[in-house]
Amino acid sequence: MRLIVDSGSSKADWIAINTSGEMLFSTQTLGLNPEVLTKEDILERIHSNETLVNAIPNITHLHFYGAGCGTDRMKNFLATVFQELFTTAKVEVFEDTFAAVYATTPKNEKAIVCILGTGSNCSYFDGTQLQQKVQSLGYIAMDDASGNRFGRHLIRAYYFNAMPEEMAQEFKKQFDLDADVIKHNLYKEPNPNAYLATFAPFLIQFKNTEFCQKIIRKELETFIENYIMQFENCKEIPVHFVGSIAYHLQDEIGILLTQYGIQTGKILKRPIDGLIQYHTNEN
Repeated sequence: MRLIVDSGSSKADWIAINTSGEMLFSTQTLGLNPEVLTKEDILERIHSNETLVNAIPNITHLHFYGAGCGTDRMKNFLATVFQELFTTAKVEVFEDTFAAVYATTPKNEKAIVCILGTGSNCSYFDGTQLQQKVQSLGYIAMDDASGNRFGRHLIRAYYFNAMPEEMAQEFKKQFDLDADVIKHNLYKEPNPNAYLATFAPFLIQFKNTEFCQKIIRKELETFIENYIMQFENCKEIPVHFVGSIAYHLQDEIGILLTQYGIQTGKILKRPIDGLIQYHTNEN
């Protein structure tokens, strides 16, 4: 039994397949970002899912694609944690960009592949190898056009009285905006980046307003200029996107990329279906 995992900071999708690629089960846990979680946090999140716990003895391969796995240190840390739990499995840990590449880019084709979800990143795939011009420094310093970045904008706008009054009233209805609650989630709880991203659906809900369009355009332009345009051939190959933010802002992304002379490729909400096909072909 192969277990394929696509994990962001907010949530992780787990799908088990047999040697024929048939799905045995699908389940979900909270995200397993090793940059912001301890070993104990990771194990607790897995053990809270009865389906996964019951399947542990039957897992022969674990293919994990996750946010926060962009460095060897984090990949090795997570692989060690998984190997202690899935003792009978061959464990592989990849950064989440590989999941996006395998889901969007045909074999041997070149493309730039971006992730816009809770966090964000961008890589160039030359048909065989993945290359990055920008190493992520995490959600505080980077993550342009991500869910957590949009959430930060909304909270700041609310507290600086820059949000339109009617929108501010609705924002207050949907979220607990008490300063102590916000600070507790940002500085005392795990996954502050995922917490910030919980505000992003509000931006999507009101994305057609002038206020939200201004935020969206500014962030997407920053992402295009800081990430995509690092690659000299960005106007010669398709640029694919994966992630919930990309999916819900695909019209805005397409318009802006056209203005920059860049070809919009595939835009997927999640890459897990493509990963099933990829790993079935390995059998």
